[in-house]
Amino acid sequence: MKSGPFAFVRTTTFRLALVYSVLFGLFSFLLLAYLFQATVGSLRAEADQRLDAEMRALGLAYNAGGLERLEQSVIERALVPGAPFRYQLETPEGERIIGDFPYLPVSPPEAVGEVSLVSLSIEMPRGDGSPVVTEAEGRIVRLANGNVLLVAIETGERGRIVRRITQAVTTAAPIGILLALIGGVFISRYAARRAEQLTRTTEAIVAGNLSIRAPVSGSGDEFDRLAQHLNTMLERLERLVATTRHSGDAIAHDLRSPLSRLRNRLEASLLSTMNEETARETLEDTVLEVDRVLQTFNAILRLSRLDAGAEGRMLKFDLFELLSELAELYEPACEDSGLHFSSDISTGIVVLGDRELIAQAVSNLLDNAVKYTPEGGHIRFSARRSQGNIEIVVADDGPGIPEHQRDHAKERFFRLDSARTQPGSGLGLALADAVAELHKGHLDLLWTEPPLNPRGLKAVLSLPRDR
Repeated sequence: MKSGPFAFVRTTTFRLALVYSVLFGLFSFLLLAYLFQATVGSLRAEADQRLDAEMRALGLAYNAGGLERLEQSVIERALVPGAPFRYQLETPEGERIIGDFPYLPVSPPEAVGEVSLVSLSIEMPRGDGSPVVTEAEGRIVRLANGNVLLVAIETGERGRIVRRITQAVTTAAPIGILLALIGGVFISRYAARRAEQLTRTTEAIVAGNLSIRAPVSGSGDEFDRLAQHLNTMLERLERLVATTRHSGDAIAHDLRSPLSRLRNRLEASLLSTMNEETARETLEDTVLEVDRVLQTFNAILRLSRLDAGAEGRMLKFDLFELLSELAELYEPACEDSGLHFSSDISTGIVVLGDRELIAQAVSNLLDNAVKYTPEGGHIRFSARRSQGNIEIVVADDGPGIPEHQRDHAKERFFRLDSARTQPGSGLGLALADAVAELHKGHLDLLWTEPPLNPRGLKAVLSLPRDR
């Protein structure tokens, strides 16, 4: 953002404060205008209505009995205790017939029957007898015979109320605008501060610091939800970047041994005399080594596609058939390795997922169990419903994985020291974990036996159940 003495005018903070202030000021103005109209306007309308009603009553008296009846009606109304009206009836020559004023305080209209609205001052006696001037409003009319009738009502008290209300309104208006400005600045500064925190986080990410996390205030507002999603994205990004950084070394390390064995075997074959049987044996071993390399590459490619979301054809299917086929496939393999195999698969366990990927993940778990379970051990394969999920469990009697290494065991190319003598690439659990994540499930690695006598590995693949 450009700097300068008025740079703040271009900030979102200033614009939010300005919008808030305008809206609050408009609301305050409308509210005060309504209060003014409801009080002052009501008092004024009431006075007008009473004056008009009084003029109509006197007009009826005049029409009914002429000047004599009008004089009598004025006298009767003036003698009513607490009457707010003041009257003046004069001849065309200006002589007072009856009234409360020594002379007519305003000029009458020239046209007969025309009622004029007038404002005037009335001198009223106080309690001690001294006069006091008060404001009044009135109606004045010239009668048919030329006489003039004035009816006035005191508005001094109303005027004081009007002045007080007007003063209150003019005092409250700037206070309301000031409060609007303060509130707008406070609210916009809060929003700007939260946005600035997210900006600093993204700047640190751009600079290469993937370990930073956006602050979460705990209020649960939109900024908190944005920060939580950003942190989740950062965790995944950091994990992917870390995996990418170490993948090159891990691939080189895991492929060096089979490629070295392949080269040495071919070199030895070239230096020795070969017959048809020796050549066939060498070629068969070479094909096996190449197959292992290709399997590693295929596993890496499949993991990359899973991370990119390019794989996964979600269909609804029953797991019972798939898992039963895998049980039939691995039971003879376990018997050949001198292992005991048992399965317990529930029926009617339906999931929404990719059949091939789930089969690959479960096969990896079974392969690990067969590979690391010592002769005479037991492998237990089961599947059941559990609290809205389907749990596929592969438990063995092997050495298991220590608790502090279980998270690392699901990383690519990670292999325990005890497993380095076994063939493999260290991608089996990583692929199973990626399949679980793709299906919005999870892979848990536990002890087969209770913690008091920890041994064996129980791999639990949890998948959401289709409703």
